[in-house]
Amino acid sequence: MLPTEPAEARHRLEQALALPDAERRAAVAAVVAAHPRWSAAWAALGDCGRDDVEAYAAYRVGYHRGLDSLRANGWRGSGYVRWQHPSNQGFLWALAGLARQAAVIGEDDEAERCELFLRQCDPSWPPAELSGR
Repeated sequence: MLPTEPAEARHRLEQALALPDAERRAAVAAVVAAHPRWSAAWAALGDCGRDDVEAYAAYRVGYHRGLDSLRANGWRGSGYVRWQHPSNQGFLWALAGLARQAAVIGEDDEAERCELFLRQCDPSWPPAELSGR
């Protein structure tokens, strides 16, 4: 499991995501700038991407930041990273976004690898909460 982000950071991200479309991306980017190692903030920025490439880039950073954090917390490249643990959700959200955007920009190999990795991390993938993302 990944460590839980501070309540203040989670609250700031929730507030940013609740803003109208015209203000949301800048507010989410400010959260990312304040917490650049947090996968969930990067995944949220990916959701706010102004185009396919920007979204892909944000999800990719979120995925890699999550891998860094997993490794720093003892994960050695195998074993479950389940959605049911809220602290893991940002990493998996970024990985799912990366899979989706990789397919959009024609990186089919990467999209397939990401989809496989999602199911290796959590065999019950996908969670119902992500059906709209």
